Amino acid sequence: MAEPLLQVEQVGKRFGGFVALDGIDLAVAPGERLGLIGPNGSGKSTLVNCICGTLRNETGVVTFEGRKMDGLAAHQRTILGLARSFQLPRPFHSLSVADNLRIPLLYAVKARAGSALSSGELNERCVEYLRLVGLDHKAKKQPRDLTQVEMRKLELARAVATAPRLLFADEAMAGLSPSEIEEILAVLFRLNEQGITIVLIEHIMRAVMSFSTRIAVLVAGQKIADGAPQEVMRNPEVERAYLGE
Repeated sequence: MAEPLLQVEQVGKRFGGFVALDGIDLAVAPGERLGLIGPNGSGKSTLVNCICGTLRNETGVVTFEGRKMDGLAAHQRTILGLARSFQLPRPFHSLSVADNLRIPLLYAVKARAGSALSSGELNERCVEYLRLVGLDHKAKKQPRDLTQVEMRKLELARAVATAPRLLFADEAMAGLSPSEIEEILAVLFRLNEQGITIVLIEHIMRAVMSFSTRIAVLVAGQKIADGAPQEVMRNPEVERAYLGE
C-alpha cells in the first residue's frame, strides 16, 4: 500500500478550556477525493487550520509527503504543496483575474528550488489554470465583474496556482444554486484528474456524496466515522449527529 500523502496523528487543539480537537487521526492517500463533514462547530475548520499551519496544534503530529510539519508556518507549507481555498473569496480587487493568479505563481512556485518561471511561462500557467476552472474568457476582467460562482472558481484557481499536491476546498459551494454547484463539482473533478488530491469540506451532502470516494465525519472535536460514503451515512452515530435522537 502506498504511503499516505497526508498523515494526521492524535492531533489535539484547545481554546482555553474548550476542546476543539480531541486526538484526531486521519490519513489521505495520493489522488484521493475525501469528504470532510460534520455539523457546525464540529472542528472541521480547526483541523484544516492545524494542518495548513494557520493554527498550532498542542498535541499530535501532521506529516505531509513523509515530512513532519511541526514548526512550519502556513506559507512554508504552501510552498511544500499544501493549499486551501476559502468560502469567502478575498481576491486582489485592484488586479485583473489573470494577475490574481500571478501572485501565487510568483510567491509559491518560484519559491521552490529550480522553479523560476519566465514571463512567458507565467502567462502560460495563468491561461492553463483559468482554463481548468472555466475562467479563461474572463482573464482581463476585474474580480468585481465576476458572478458569485465565478468568484468561487477564481478562489479555486488561486489555490491551484500554487501547484499543490493536496487541496482543501472549504465550502466552495455554499450559497450556490444547484446548477452552480454542478459547475464547481465539475471543476473539482477536473482538478483531481490533473493529479491534485482533494479534501472537500462541505455541508451540501449531495455534492459530498457525488464527489467523495471516502468520507470522514467530525462531531464535537472527535472523528466518529471514516469510510465509504454509503457506509458512513448509515452509521447510527452519524445519523444521530445530523438528525438528532
